[in-house]
Amino acid sequence: MENQIDETMKKKVSNTIIHVDEFPKYNLFLSQVIEFLTDIFDDETYTKNIIQNYIKSEVISRPLEGKKKGYTKLHLIQLIFVSYMRPILSTEEIKEVFRLAFNDINNRDDDIITWEDAYNIFYKIQNAQIESRDLSITVDEDKLRSIILDLKVKDEENERIYRFITVLSLVAKASFIKSTAKDIIRLNK
Repeated sequence: MENQIDETMKKKVSNTIIHVDEFPKYNLFLSQVIEFLTDIFDDETYTKNIIQNYIKSEVISRPLEGKKKGYTKLHLIQLIFVSYMRPILSTEEIKEVFRLAFNDINNRDDDIITWEDAYNIFYKIQNAQIESRDLSITVDEDKLRSIILDLKVKDEENERIYRFITVLSLVAKASFIKSTAKDIIRLNK
């Protein structure tokens, strides 16, 4: 049994989130967004209503106005974050986390970091979590602070970005623990 658990955890390294370079290079219809998310998340269900409710409640940005293909890489990143966060955080808490780094969800001019930078950070944290296979709930403060230094944010914004990245790190750990527990349960079937 111990070997099966170890093998299950090793498989996670190859079955992790996709790199930002693997995102579609073009804008999408809402139906294509739903298809994209469904391909990534086996356990998640997305509908037009769910995504439109996230837009109305300003959890994610509005699609591009006047465009049938109004959903961009930015929307995909936001929805992937929501997918990882929603089993752990309420909608209001997700909005609070996003405000730490992006202020107004519909205004790119007031973002402290870019959504793509945030996704790349999450991608690295998620993969490091999987490769280490560490199930403890600890945060490497020095590592997180070095990430902030690399981002070159203003001194007055350091603490907000530190809190944002800390939440991303904890969400990555929680996601890893949850999916590992599910995989271990499936070993008995």
